[in-house]
Amino acid sequence: MSRKLSEEEYKKTLSYRVEQWFAGQRDPYLEHLRMKPQAERTPEPEREEALREEKKERLDKVYRISDNRPVKLFEKLYRIFCIAFCFFLVAMLLIAVSFLPSYGEDEKPVNNEVSRRYIEKGLQETGAVNIVTGMILDYRAFDTLGESHVLFAATCTVLILLRHDKKKGERDTEEESDRVYEPKNDVILQMVTKVLVPPIILFGIYVILCGHLGPGGGFSGGAVIGAGLILYLNAFGFAKTEKFFSEKTYKVLSVSALGCYCLAKSYSFYTGANHIESVIPLGTPGAILSSGLILVLNICVGIVVAGTMYTFYVMFRKGGY
Repeated sequence: MSRKLSEEEYKKTLSYRVEQWFAGQRDPYLEHLRMKPQAERTPEPEREEALREEKKERLDKVYRISDNRPVKLFEKLYRIFCIAFCFFLVAMLLIAVSFLPSYGEDEKPVNNEVSRRYIEKGLQETGAVNIVTGMILDYRAFDTLGESHVLFAATCTVLILLRHDKKKGERDTEEESDRVYEPKNDVILQMVTKVLVPPIILFGIYVILCGHLGPGGGFSGGAVIGAGLILYLNAFGFAKTEKFFSEKTYKVLSVSALGCYCLAKSYSFYTGANHIESVIPLGTPGAILSSGLILVLNICVGIVVAGTMYTFYVMFRKGGY
């Protein structure tokens, strides 16, 4: 039959030391390890100088910096070219500024016939009730095509810089999972998302389709749809979102939208430039199917903007779809 140990005897047992260690009240290695302080390093000028000379000799031997004439010539020409380019750029800017019209002059671009043409004949020539949409997707549609390609190029750059490639069959580790730092299965967030995302997507589609009839268009409608996709991703994660919007989906939609925009505007350019009437009817102003190709171009721009917003968020968050 075991007897009850006194407190002094119990403190000498292994069980007590293990208990203290688990409780964090005692470190078994404390005061039992001898630590030798590291001696301070005293600089040796002669040895450091010898190391510098050795490094210099090694660089001269490998790169021949001291007697490499092409390298020296390139350095001189590089400095001269930089200085010359700076002077050239400053001169071009000063010359451009000198040709700007004076403040309040009647010939300023703000007061010329372009803005009056947009206001007075915009509805007749474009068929769009929204003057802004008629301007950016008809008169200046090629500028908008360039802006859409800028968004696509920016997305490609982000994909190149932040993409996290995994081998075939490899899964995300716990540290790389998109749900590690999020509340898992947040019922409130998921329920609110189920209620809000469908109206958000429908409103974005409405803004895109009615961009030629009132305020809105491809840029604003695409931003609304992109926000809806981001909200759905935050609520349900990548597993469910990738079922309908994956990296392949984005590539196909973006390339198709940009290609359709390019072909559409090239067609209208060749049939409508130099006062040659376009064969595409403008329709009745105020109707949903009106304003020629503006409705199609709005849809293309909306697809590119929505995909760009969602891809930016995904890449900065996880580095991949």
